[in-house]
Amino acid sequence: MLVQKFGGTSLRTLDCVRRAALRVSAARRRGTAVAVVVSARGGRTDDLLRLAADVGAAEPSRELDQLLAVGESESAALTALALNGMGVPAISLTGHQAGIRTTDRHGDALITTIGAARLRSALDGGKVAVITGFQGVSRTGDIATLGRGGSDTTAVALAARLRASVCEIYTDVDGVFSADPRILPAARRLPWVPPGVMAEMAFAGARVLHTRCIELAAMEGVEVHVRNASTQEPGTTVADRQDAGPLETRRAVVAVTHDTDVARVLVHCRDVHRDLAPAVFEVLAAQGTVVDLVARSGPYENEFRMGFTIRRSQAVSVRAGLHKLMAAFGGGVHFDENVGKVSVAGMGLLSRPEYTARLMSALAGAGIPTSWIATSQMRISVVVPRERVVDAVEALHREFHLDQPEPADIAPATTSGRSATA
Repeated sequence: MLVQKFGGTSLRTLDCVRRAALRVSAARRRGTAVAVVVSARGGRTDDLLRLAADVGAAEPSRELDQLLAVGESESAALTALALNGMGVPAISLTGHQAGIRTTDRHGDALITTIGAARLRSALDGGKVAVITGFQGVSRTGDIATLGRGGSDTTAVALAARLRASVCEIYTDVDGVFSADPRILPAARRLPWVPPGVMAEMAFAGARVLHTRCIELAAMEGVEVHVRNASTQEPGTTVADRQDAGPLETRRAVVAVTHDTDVARVLVHCRDVHRDLAPAVFEVLAAQGTVVDLVARSGPYENEFRMGFTIRRSQAVSVRAGLHKLMAAFGGGVHFDENVGKVSVAGMGLLSRPEYTARLMSALAGAGIPTSWIATSQMRISVVVPRERVVDAVEALHREFHLDQPEPADIAPATTSGRSATA
């Protein structure tokens, strides 16, 4: 059993659709049962969002989800048609038809269960099942879309439900890199990445996989392969490593990531003894706003102060709520959107304080000012001016010698008895 997922860029043109179908066909003809998850073709979702905006309906809603679901349905039908044309029996299934049940939150639903009876029937009958990613059906029977990373999450959830040996995610890059190769040509493809580190990388700005799908893969024990849909490169395996390589002397820092979708928020209120932090977090949670790098004043101070970073793209949705909350206590809110976040990801970073020292020293040596910093065992993140983000990535990639492979990484890692090219 194999699950393959093709992203929007992998299906942008009809030639791309045929190329994806050839990959699926090759796996099916090896005797493997194949379920395929597809995103909307490249640019299609943006086109649909523009149509919605033109009629004044840009906010998440039932009707917007009805519209956006068209993109994935188109991709699934075209892929199934291409497979049937190649002599490979295939059937397209919407999220509803595949039994994908979700919560009721339109635009950002979560998968609750997958009742895969129809899907299993198609697979047992020798057909390739092509399933729409990014969507399911809510408890009220309405289409609900899954938000950021929804198609990747769909693929991993199906792989877990079907007990697939591997979930292959095809995209337009050769795998996961030590930094974004679009801004740093010296970035190196990583043959393998542990799931926990990959989740931190995704959260901190790596765009290859979304943190939701990696968290689910880690919880369900799904091995993920990231590969380029246009090449035969071996890609990257995301799984716990099982080899005879070095133990505590293995490289701790794996990659540098960056994120420019960042806003730094400061909330403050003088002469107030009430702890306003719970109320602040309630405002953020009500909008599904992701928070990072949190710092706040202590319980014995007369002034309440709290700082944190959020996605800049989510600032509009929480601005009014935060201003209203703080104004009620005579306080204020300040948003700084001219910042970015740069992170190093790896294992055991908190246990090795020299890595934080090296990070700060490298940035200072490059003349890059820093403000807030947060550390954990798998990630060290720092806020820098937005215009210096690329400089910071270059400095840290050089400081931790990430352009040089580890000896154990020269050959692709093998996990669960399968190679990264499986």
